[in-house]
Amino acid sequence: MTPIRLMSGFFTVGGWTLMSRVLGFVRDAMILAYLGTGPLYQAYVVAFRLPNMFRRFFAEGAFNMAFVPMFSKRLEGEQDPDGFASDAFAGLATILIILTLLAMAAMPWLIYGLASGFAGQEQFGLSVEFGRIAFPYILFISLAALLSGMLNAAGRFAAAAAAPVLLNILLVSAMAGAAWIGGDIARALVWAIPVAGVVQFALLWIAARRAGFALKLKRPRLTPDMRRLIKVAIPAALAGGVVQVNLLVGQQVASYFDKAVGWLFAADRLYQLPLGVVGIAVGVVLLPDLSRRLQARDDAGAKTALSRAAEVSLALTIPAAVALVIVPFPLVSVLFERGAATVDDTAAIAVAVAIYGLGLPAFVLQKILQPVFFAREDTRRPFHYAVVSMVVNAALAIGLAPVIGWIAPAIATTVAAWLMVALLRVGARQYGDVARFDGRFHSRIWRMVIASAVMGLALWWANVALSPFLGLDWWRALALVVLIAIGMISYFGIAHLIGAIKISEVRQALGRSR
Repeated sequence: MTPIRLMSGFFTVGGWTLMSRVLGFVRDAMILAYLGTGPLYQAYVVAFRLPNMFRRFFAEGAFNMAFVPMFSKRLEGEQDPDGFASDAFAGLATILIILTLLAMAAMPWLIYGLASGFAGQEQFGLSVEFGRIAFPYILFISLAALLSGMLNAAGRFAAAAAAPVLLNILLVSAMAGAAWIGGDIARALVWAIPVAGVVQFALLWIAARRAGFALKLKRPRLTPDMRRLIKVAIPAALAGGVVQVNLLVGQQVASYFDKAVGWLFAADRLYQLPLGVVGIAVGVVLLPDLSRRLQARDDAGAKTALSRAAEVSLALTIPAAVALVIVPFPLVSVLFERGAATVDDTAAIAVAVAIYGLGLPAFVLQKILQPVFFAREDTRRPFHYAVVSMVVNAALAIGLAPVIGWIAPAIATTVAAWLMVALLRVGARQYGDVARFDGRFHSRIWRMVIASAVMGLALWWANVALSPFLGLDWWRALALVVLIAIGMISYFGIAHLIGAIKISEVRQALGRSR
């Protein structure tokens, strides 16, 4: 895959992810408007995060980071990739069915483990009910993630990237339908989650068939390949899901503060937009590409792929991080403040958004650096780094909470993210020059920082000038659009002038992605 084709893959995945995240904002804005930040909303947050936590371990963690490199090498070498994938599918399905049945039976204990501060309150019983409804989602979405990995390894990114859009469409439709008929909006929302999992799985199963893959349903077997996959997957599960573990530690701490679980979740959704569009796109495209290049002993190509991934990612992430730090209040106000969500909620969420914004480049850099290890089927070192990061996160979140209150988990998550990046960067040196960024990256990164700093000044000035309009109900959305336009024009204009971004390269990549 050439650098331009690699970039086009990023834009393909990023475009679909952007659509999903925009619909996700619509979904989250509707949820806050209908439910506020009270017991129903907090119960939904915990119930929705529960299957997603396990999904990050079993699917995006273990099977994306362990399965994809092994499958990519078999696909490249024509070593029965379909047979390997069928065995993996059977093993994963068996584990997930058992896990789902156990989790639904033990749901009260799981909720206590994730949000013990809810004990004795209305949201505890609601969380148990919602958790039992939503948890089967993990079965279908994890199997869908395996199918996504197969498609991504073959360079077919569109269907896998489009699948999450269906989740948000179904959730938005369920809420709108319940509101229209005067039904129970919260329960309609939660019941739509497992339905969305089934629909996403069906889409990707059809896409895999059309791509020429022939998965066979069979009983699970512990073959040598599966033993190797398990050996690689166990540490990858934790290493790949470190961000989620840190967020869940924060949720446990936040559950002891009124409304804090909802505030942190809403802030998480906002910074997940650039993280999803950039970080997930990079991880999806870079990992199979690095795996194929290493199989072909193309060290120069691997270094170029790594450097271009970092370059494209940080060109978009650094300005996004600056924007989240400089203008979080207008962003949160326009997106979430309506209906049952109040200005006090906006103020609290904005503080968390600014703190998460400081960690955004670190979250994306993890997505870039982890494939350096996973493409070589080395999951033990990232596992060790993840353990250190999680210990630091827990210590800061728990230790700071009595001093600074509910915002401690956000600070802990950001600090732990940068620590994880430092450990990954140092650890990657063992692979030599192939795991280092090239000269072009180093010549452009400082230009990106300068362009982002200029954009930050422009945003600060524009925020002050537009503040009267940002406080008016009917004008604040238009004012935010103007604010965003000022930020984009100032950043991309300066970036192009000083050579941080070449518009011609972006146009060429976009042309290929279409």
